[in-house]
Amino acid sequence: MSARKAVNKELTRDMIMKAARDLFVEKGFQQASMRQIAKKLDYSHGAIYYHFKNKAELFYALVEDHFIMLDKEINDLVDQKIDDSEKLKQLFLGYIEFGLTHQSHYEIMFLVKDDEVRNFMNVSPMKTYQKFANHVADLSEKRISVQEIWSIFLSLHGFVTHYLHHVTNFKEAKGMADFHANMLLKWTKK
Repeated sequence: MSARKAVNKELTRDMIMKAARDLFVEKGFQQASMRQIAKKLDYSHGAIYYHFKNKAELFYALVEDHFIMLDKEINDLVDQKIDDSEKLKQLFLGYIEFGLTHQSHYEIMFLVKDDEVRNFMNVSPMKTYQKFANHVADLSEKRISVQEIWSIFLSLHGFVTHYLHHVTNFKEAKGMADFHANMLLKWTKK
């Protein structure tokens, strides 16, 4: 293994992040090491430190990247030219679809239990949740309480985490996801 592989392929942040994502999901944050990530890529661990100063920074970069993806998904759904009720349903379905389509991303974003990493992750999830909550409040037919919005979010999160290890993609759960979104939509009606 060499620090740089100019002949074959230059090591990129994206390559490192993909390998790290798989290892973090497979082994957990504590058990995965920079050496294991480097070995998976067939590079020296020094090559990874050129891009990331430590494992926590690498993990944080992954989390940030994943929340950017989810934020973009939310923005795209809300920007559709459809009525508010349908937009809200699409927001609920879009959240589920994101979680079941990007399962390893979702696990890293929401299901890591390591205290060292949890401290890093307070900002991104809260910004995304706030964006979600604002859209639900704006698109609802009735004035909806903070507790109701939080319950909707937890219900969507519970749906995703339930199906996370039982399906390989969103299509397998689409029927139940549609039913679930319609059920949640009832909370937002007058």
